[in-house]
Amino acid sequence: MDFPLFPLNTVLFPGCRLDLSIFEARYLDMLSRCLRRGTGFGVVCILEGEEVGEAASRFAALGCEALICDWQQRPDGVLEIRVEGARRFRVGRTEVRRDQLTVAEVDWLHEVQAAPLAAEHADLAALLTSLAEHPLVGALGMGGTVADQQALANQLSYLLPLDPEEKLKLLAMGEPARRLEYIRALLERLQGGAPG
Repeated sequence: MDFPLFPLNTVLFPGCRLDLSIFEARYLDMLSRCLRRGTGFGVVCILEGEEVGEAASRFAALGCEALICDWQQRPDGVLEIRVEGARRFRVGRTEVRRDQLTVAEVDWLHEVQAAPLAAEHADLAALLTSLAEHPLVGALGMGGTVADQQALANQLSYLLPLDPEEKLKLLAMGEPARRLEYIRALLERLQGGAPG
């Protein structure tokens, strides 16, 4: 049981990018090990507790592996990293180590083979293209044109301002077409087009 977890107030999705500023010793040590070994760590959404200080008391049982794609050490010792979501996993047994780093046994979830976008996805693809115009999304190099349903579903799930509970439901859905239908229903509800 040695897969390190990084509980955050966010839900990471495969193929999506996240910038983090790391200053706590437990995470600096964890990232040093990850960089040496060429491995990733798990991002799980906090349900109870804080990102900083003691280990979060409760977090989601589903998470996403984060692979480090870029990093930079600032003069003040803070490590700036950019990660990209890789594989989804389910959290098994966990343990909080003495330094407050949480490690776990994880089961990797099966990913459905990518399917091309269909005509009925044109409106959702257009929404993703418009999201790419936001400076924060553009800075991450996300949004714009995607090649398949999985990428579209993952990026919309990640970028849309949805509640963490909704994002976790979307992360749990393996079938991208089903996830896209669910996103469309959520958007209709947000716009008042369907009874909630």
